[in-house]
Amino acid sequence: MFLISTRFQLSLSFLICVFLSVSEARSVSNDYQDQSDREKKITDDTAEYLRSYGAKMKSYMNFSVEPCDDFYEYACGNWKQPQRSNHKENNMHSIDYSLAVITEQLMTRTQLAEALNVSDELLVTQRFYNACLTAVVSPLPAADPAYLSLIRSVGCFPAVDGAAWNASKFSWFNMSAHLTNYGVKGLINDNILHDYPFDPYFKLPDWGYDHIVHKDIIDNSSSRAYKLNEDRMRGYLQAFNLTEEKISAVVAGVFDFWREALSIEDKFEGNEDMCIDMHEVPRFSQWRSYFEIAWNGLHFDEEEYYYCDYYYDELDKVCAKHQEAVANYLAMLLLYRMESSVKDEKYHKEHCLMQVQTTMVHLISKLYMAEYFSEETHSEISGLVKELRKTLRQELENAEWLDTETRREALLKEANITAHIGSCKDEQLTDTLIRQIRNLSVVEDSFAQTMTNLRKFGVSLRRYNGLHYKEIPADSKPLELLVGMQPNAFYFNMDNSIYIMAGLLHPPVYHRSWPDSLKFGTLGYLVGHELTHGFDTLGSTFDGTGQERNWWSKKSEAVFQERAQCYVDHFSNYLIPEINHKIKGNETKDENIADAGGLREALAAYRSHMKQLQKSGENNETLTPQNEQMPGLDLSPEQLFFLGFAQLWCANYEQEDYWEELKNEHTSDKYRVLGAVSNNEDFAEVYNCPLGSAMHPKSEKCRLW
Repeated sequence: MFLISTRFQLSLSFLICVFLSVSEARSVSNDYQDQSDREKKITDDTAEYLRSYGAKMKSYMNFSVEPCDDFYEYACGNWKQPQRSNHKENNMHSIDYSLAVITEQLMTRTQLAEALNVSDELLVTQRFYNACLTAVVSPLPAADPAYLSLIRSVGCFPAVDGAAWNASKFSWFNMSAHLTNYGVKGLINDNILHDYPFDPYFKLPDWGYDHIVHKDIIDNSSSRAYKLNEDRMRGYLQAFNLTEEKISAVVAGVFDFWREALSIEDKFEGNEDMCIDMHEVPRFSQWRSYFEIAWNGLHFDEEEYYYCDYYYDELDKVCAKHQEAVANYLAMLLLYRMESSVKDEKYHKEHCLMQVQTTMVHLISKLYMAEYFSEETHSEISGLVKELRKTLRQELENAEWLDTETRREALLKEANITAHIGSCKDEQLTDTLIRQIRNLSVVEDSFAQTMTNLRKFGVSLRRYNGLHYKEIPADSKPLELLVGMQPNAFYFNMDNSIYIMAGLLHPPVYHRSWPDSLKFGTLGYLVGHELTHGFDTLGSTFDGTGQERNWWSKKSEAVFQERAQCYVDHFSNYLIPEINHKIKGNETKDENIADAGGLREALAAYRSHMKQLQKSGENNETLTPQNEQMPGLDLSPEQLFFLGFAQLWCANYEQEDYWEELKNEHTSDKYRVLGAVSNNEDFAEVYNCPLGSAMHPKSEKCRLW
């Protein structure tokens, strides 16, 4: 039994209190009255919370739009959030702000820190936070001597250095390598693999600052992309009191460099993976310098690397022609990395809390798990995961297109999935990471130097496993999985496991008082999404032990690929009018498959759960439609289920956000909602959508599982 209703919780609490009161020499009737008063208050508080949250959900909706015409607009048309930063905001980000408030509270828990033996680390964290609160964080004081000193220590800034700029001593590659130590993804866009030995891998660079620059928009000086990037560079250069003529020349030089650098991509002839080495060229000679600079000289098995040698050979030629522009671009990228991105001073404290929450992440998470993550919550979420796994298993059993042997392998894989609720536990490694905080230097009279130290510290933490791979077990997990206080969930192919992190369990994903219909539509869908990743086009290449192996028959695999292609074709037809580009269906197919599977599994699990409750006869009052609805919303339980799913993805987009997400494996929020519901037969039935309506098209619906 799980997802225990408020009424059942109160009954259980009541029984415990009565039992204790009998053993005490005092009036049982008085105890009963006290308990009754407490029960009434909790019930009243819950009812008020549900009314309030129902009103919030209703305020997001646009009732002038029919749900069958555009379910995203119906669910989210009036969702508006203050633009706190230069990045996209969606409803899921509200969890980040909830966790920021909790972070502030946790930094006062000195007794808890003492009990957990992290007092020294909490003290350093408090010192950084206080320094951040009193600093000027917006706009960035770009001309601070500490920033200029840092730029010169890793490279140069010709626009500011003037006659002292020496092109013969400049290496664009070495400066880029140094910048990765501060989290700057410039001309070396490095990331860390999620399996042992946790070595780096590389993607092609993104160009620009506030707006990713694409070849088809860079030549239009009146475009938003051009203006945002121009304004960003001008702001930095003006801080150094350069003349208008000089500023214009520097900005023009950077744009000229971008244009030629972007033209290299044409030579990849539209290949999906533009890092395929299409030409017979030798290994790009400078990679060894990257490992000397960024990984303390550590060298991994070079045969495993995918360096895009042809790309970097071509980029080297372009950089040689634009040396001064490249140096200026990289110098300003470093300043951009130090930016707070807050749009208003009223978000100053929130920004500082976010820095603590995302950098001292293992410390804050340890405090959070001790203070906020209860065994009751763990039990409830564990029960929900079990329900979702049952429905996934039923789908695998009922997939008629699977042959017997492939079905056996699929069911074996599902049976071997390991579920982690809250976080992955590795106390020894977690404590080691927390101890690293002692190495963070907070410079009392220079916040610029403190921020520099913080950025470098954050990168060293992210690289910790790779830097120490010879000292850690080969079965060590990625460090992300140790952080319970993050609003995320994962499926990990390497060991066939699913992770539901404790930080995810906040509205709009979860609240214990919600009706089950809403819980399954939000958290249930996300759990199903992650489970489905085990059986998408990537997950299906791994078996139940996490080994990469082809366990498919040729016949079943052919049908699998045909069904997956349906998602590619469907999403590739969505045009984003704001940028006049279509969704990249092939790049986003696995996330779209996971959305569709997660939504279908979650509704099936909800229906199964309700049938179990009815059959058991327990808690019958909670089974009425009214108790499965949200006060103030005239929706059936299953309509509420779909509304909860859609409202996870309510978002405010600027033009640059659409461009950025074109390079993302996730479809833009609006279209992931529309794509999921328009391929869901149950949605059309629940909202009574006529065949041929936008959300119930006549074309055959995509379904993998």
